[in-house]
Amino acid sequence: MAEGRSVVIDGVTHRYGESVAVEGINLDIRGGELVSLLGPSGCGKTTLLRIVAGFLRQTEGRVIVGDQVMDDLPPSRRAVGIVFQNYALFPHLSVAENVAYGLAARGAPKVEQAAEARRLLDLVQLGAMAERYPRQLSGGQQQRVALARALAIRPAVLLLDEPFAALDKNLRLDMQIEVKRLQRVAGVTTILVTHDQEEALSLSDRVAVLSQGRLEQFAAPTTVYDAPETLFVNTFVGSANTMPGVLLDQDRASARIALDAGGEIVARAPSRRIASGARVVACLRPEHLRLTEEPEGIAGVVEMALPLGPTVVHEVRVGAGSPLKIAEPRLGGAALRPPGTAVRVAVAPGLASAFPAA
Repeated sequence: MAEGRSVVIDGVTHRYGESVAVEGINLDIRGGELVSLLGPSGCGKTTLLRIVAGFLRQTEGRVIVGDQVMDDLPPSRRAVGIVFQNYALFPHLSVAENVAYGLAARGAPKVEQAAEARRLLDLVQLGAMAERYPRQLSGGQQQRVALARALAIRPAVLLLDEPFAALDKNLRLDMQIEVKRLQRVAGVTTILVTHDQEEALSLSDRVAVLSQGRLEQFAAPTTVYDAPETLFVNTFVGSANTMPGVLLDQDRASARIALDAGGEIVARAPSRRIASGARVVACLRPEHLRLTEEPEGIAGVVEMALPLGPTVVHEVRVGAGSPLKIAEPRLGGAALRPPGTAVRVAVAPGLASAFPAA
């Protein structure tokens, strides 16, 4: 396979008339890296992928692969492999012919086409199905054929557009593992478009979170989850409880917040300084909270208990706001707290995030 090359998205903006699809996006993707473009529908992630592929010409900015500016090159000359959500296999071609299609279109000798198709089908563990047709394969098998076809042209960049969306949960997990394995073996730089947070966090070397055409954060999955830079990232990626309050004081590492629901918490310092006395929103992951007997906890009442295998999630009403979700390990045989149980909620210090109130 061709060695994965770096991809630089340099100040890319794209407009559809008066509507801005993406605005001023800057990403520096390292060679061989797997990066996810994560965000809700309409955030601009597919537009950005189509710009990298050459299907759209951006209004402003540049796309650079390796040391070459791509903007004037058609898709066929960008050394880009693409796997779509619906796989887009040719129904009248066999599996081997589908895999070899890109090579045939480039005029490769038939002997080379056949040899490369065999090698890649063995790589995706479908060598025995080379003569079958797409209609004779399962969804997961069709996806592996689509991956093999994309890799056959030895791309510098592999683009995956929601490739797991049509698969059921168990098969989706199997295919995510398979894609990660193939990507590592091939060493190809990969950009994955997804709206699935777990998918992005588990597969990616780094995640670019988009909202309304703007880049909210670009960082390693653990950083995006543990240290979100904006309120949108905190509430979109994973579960988060939001609690309004007042910023009492802060230093470089931490901030002290008086919650409207009662009590004080110590949160991570905001990414930009906020004046003392300003209204803020504290965001707390369910696993950052626990039920306690200690008197300094925030008083609340259990509204619901949801056992989720090894974890139980309690919904606890504190004050007049939305109930808090609290995730705790569920020990075997432990009784759930029934609705109406008076409890106190303790907050792990320094793990909450604080943002200016809207």
